[in-house]
Amino acid sequence: MAGAAYFFGKSLKKPVGAPCISPGMPLDAHLERLTWQINKCAMKVHSALGPGLLESSYLACLVAELLEAGLECETAVKVPMTYKGVTLECGYVIDVIVEGLVVLEMKAVEHLLPVHEAQLITYLRLSGKPVGLLLNFHVAHMKDGIRRKVNTRSADREIPK
Repeated sequence: MAGAAYFFGKSLKKPVGAPCISPGMPLDAHLERLTWQINKCAMKVHSALGPGLLESSYLACLVAELLEAGLECETAVKVPMTYKGVTLECGYVIDVIVEGLVVLEMKAVEHLLPVHEAQLITYLRLSGKPVGLLLNFHVAHMKDGIRRKVNTRSADREIPK
């Protein structure tokens, strides 16, 4: 799939359900509903497929599920960074951005490691998006494979000189 490609141009026009409450990490009501809906879609995919497949399989199925839910998705989004005033393409590619707000980083690994969370935090910082979900599908229960990170910094693509 091409970077920054929209799928069918669908957008969120109605409330998507009850918010996911995360003490200490407040988000506005729209982002709470949106992350709740994304988690619900990920759980549907995991329930249908189970663990053990390739990350690309879960990615394709999750994007289909998100589109069916009426959510706009971009896949394989390249994120440049700026170093000393020069914009560089360093190979950073976000798996999915939902509704232009939520970064999804997909995994199918036995255990999530700190480096996986650091990768999501880097994507949030470079893209300036407010929230990200790290989704690991290689778990017995999908609820155990979801990590949410909130971007506490504004868009910060410039590396200090």
